[in-house]
Amino acid sequence: MPPGKYGMQEEWEKEDQQITMDFLLPTGIFLKFPVSRNDTIKSIKKMVWKNARSEALYSALGDPDGYVFTCINQTAEREELEEESRRLSDVRPFMCVLKLVAREGDRVEKLTNTQISQLIGKGLHEFEAQKNHEVNEFRTKMRTFCEEKAQERESLPWQQWMEFSFPCELEPCCAPPESSSVKPKNSKKIFIQIKFESCQESFMLQQDPQDLPVALMKSALKKKATVFRSVRQEPEDYTLQVNGRWEFIYGKHPLCQFKYIFSCLRNGQNPHLTMIHHSTIVKYQEEQSKVCSQVSKSGSLSRPPPLPLKKQNTSSLWSINEPFYIHLLQGSRVNADEGMKLVVQAGLFHGSELLCKVVTTSEVTVCSEPLWDQKLEFDINVADLPRMSRLCFALYAVIEKAKKPRGTKKKNKKADCPIAWVNTMVFDYKDQLKTGEFLLSTWPSVPDDKSDLLNPMGTVEKNPNIDSAAGLLIRFPNIRPHPLYYPPLDKISDMEKNGDAVYATKDEYTKLKEIIDNKNSTEFFEDEKELLWKLRTEVRDRYPESLSKLLLITKWNKREDVVQMVSLLRHWPDLPAISALELLDYSFPDPAVRSFTIRCLKKLSDDELLQYLIQLVQVLKYESYLDCDLTTFLLERALSNRRIGHFLFWHLRSEIHVASVSLRFGLILEAYCRGDIHHIKLLTKQNEALGKMKALSDIVKSGSQKMTVDDLKLCIRQESYLDALSDLYSPLNPSIFLADICVEKCRFMDSKMKPLWLMYLNPSLQGDMMGIIFKNGDDLRQDMLTLQMIQLMENLWKTEGLDLRMIPYGCLSTGNKMGLIEVVKNSDTIANIQRNSSNSAATAAFNKDALLNWLKSKNPE
Repeated sequence: MPPGKYGMQEEWEKEDQQITMDFLLPTGIFLKFPVSRNDTIKSIKKMVWKNARSEALYSALGDPDGYVFTCINQTAEREELEEESRRLSDVRPFMCVLKLVAREGDRVEKLTNTQISQLIGKGLHEFEAQKNHEVNEFRTKMRTFCEEKAQERESLPWQQWMEFSFPCELEPCCAPPESSSVKPKNSKKIFIQIKFESCQESFMLQQDPQDLPVALMKSALKKKATVFRSVRQEPEDYTLQVNGRWEFIYGKHPLCQFKYIFSCLRNGQNPHLTMIHHSTIVKYQEEQSKVCSQVSKSGSLSRPPPLPLKKQNTSSLWSINEPFYIHLLQGSRVNADEGMKLVVQAGLFHGSELLCKVVTTSEVTVCSEPLWDQKLEFDINVADLPRMSRLCFALYAVIEKAKKPRGTKKKNKKADCPIAWVNTMVFDYKDQLKTGEFLLSTWPSVPDDKSDLLNPMGTVEKNPNIDSAAGLLIRFPNIRPHPLYYPPLDKISDMEKNGDAVYATKDEYTKLKEIIDNKNSTEFFEDEKELLWKLRTEVRDRYPESLSKLLLITKWNKREDVVQMVSLLRHWPDLPAISALELLDYSFPDPAVRSFTIRCLKKLSDDELLQYLIQLVQVLKYESYLDCDLTTFLLERALSNRRIGHFLFWHLRSEIHVASVSLRFGLILEAYCRGDIHHIKLLTKQNEALGKMKALSDIVKSGSQKMTVDDLKLCIRQESYLDALSDLYSPLNPSIFLADICVEKCRFMDSKMKPLWLMYLNPSLQGDMMGIIFKNGDDLRQDMLTLQMIQLMENLWKTEGLDLRMIPYGCLSTGNKMGLIEVVKNSDTIANIQRNSSNSAATAAFNKDALLNWLKSKNPE
């Protein structure tokens, strides 16, 4: 990063002052004048034209729309400011210099690329700079896939479009909750306040909680016709919206199953709904489709057609019965103490299974570029290499242990000091056995972890910090003059040979049942493995949910067994989606297993998928290639349900800073944005708000003097902060609209990380306020997992008819050690409860009865 002015970061926060900017015009003219930090790029461009009138060569300037500002941004990269609605304080150009250049290329495409780059926190030019065929093909394929999904949505009827944009939020069961505030005689009816979007008058209707939404709309239209003597209308032309929220009630679900209605019933409140005519929905749909079609048309014109594939001679890998080997040539940028010896260990893995003995190089003297030039031969034939073979390396130093005080004739033992590790696939993304030289940029090892030097669970991505990371140069041999390919799945199944019929004794069937019934067992004795494999068809027919046990004992380093297993999977009955989740473990990387698993997961409902979305995103980290069934599955479901898309975006975006997954997550985020262009605008607004929250948090935490709540409020009242923090959809729940930030109610909390307590007032909610807590400095992913478990347990209880009135409040990690927490009304922290029930603050945490006494006081009955 280039050197900047001292304290320039703080200068951009001072909105009450102007800043002098330098402007370089394409005519060679230099302008210098003050502008406000709050000015947008568009307004600054108008000022430039106004000031240029009095300068030479003004007539040489064309229309302002034909030019774009460029600058050096905060990451020392040249950036075209296509998004002219951005404020100068958000752009923060280096040394306060803006250069005006003629606009070139497709403006719509460039603007979209800029918006996506800013939103995902990673420039799209970084993907192009990779010059990686796998990256390029993945981007092309996913862009085509996602844009086709977007085009399909444009032609959807309004009812189906509603299912994508505003999916129903449902409880797991359809039984109404018990409410102490409802009198027994009215227990079968609920009162619902209904109004129409075109008028202010509202009606109070009495409805059975088990009625469908269409019945409620029919009653509302009947009431309207009676009061206003209006023309009769059909209830199918309307839908119900929750007042003050972008949440709709429609479809063939009982009213009491909708979360909003359920919550109102449980709290003894009357639901407030608005009748929305389908013409309003169609208008929203047309507006979004217009934006998407413009970008799609622009993108299709700017992309060249793919080059035709060249035909070449190829051979099947299974025809090569020779030992597999590689050459380790040398290392680079290795940092170790003098007097040590450097060694590289290499192992072939399939998931967590070691396929053959680990190979170790000879010891070489420590230097920056150690030379091995050694052939590493593995005890496995090329033909027996499984498709997902992973080559794992560990670079470590060997040091002599200090002599013991007492004399001994034994030689001194040696200790291993791990330095780095790196993994790479044996086959490329096209199923071809790799050939040629590869420079592997390694990842630093954990010094304390000396038990396992190899890290097969680690990423296969190279360390992007190539200037500082140690490197290993290896060479895959050219075993044949033409490429060798792993046979495709359909050909593998055709290779199956029908063996003799298997006959088992009664004792063997009994033993098999014992093995299957032991649910927790993942390690088996040899006789158990032989029995499971012998009776594999019996497992398929009688115990299909024990597929994972069979996969664990399969000999993946024996191609005959692989053929049998893949063929067996083709006829394996589909598993329940929840049971299939365990097959996503990195121990089961085979493509046939992955395809089978995703086939089962397609049965997950949208609500079930949202429950397990955190884990599914984490599984992406262990995928070996960019283009995989899981990625396609998640994108397909995200582009069919915007709520899923919203949380998929933030789960990926929150870890974009992690080097090992930054490329993969960035590419998936780009693909999602291409498939839902309209969502970019909503997500960008949330991202801008989070950026301002982080800036406020940094000011609060790093202030030279103790900051007061009044100082915080003064910052929030600045124009750029008010604009960014208002009128956005909550990242915690995209159905909630955060309209106006209530500055007087905002504060920061007293805990170590100084979380921001931000309150919002929504005019549609008639004075009801909503709050969020922004936390900067803590990893909220652990909180998310805890709340996820509480949510899962509550769903199980409700399914069984038990409502324990849990409130799994919203919690979302949005970046590196930062995120949002929902403010729960009328709640208190455990620390406060313990403190209030103790005489001494020092002993408050040890008061075991505090929580029980507090619960009893709140529940006297």
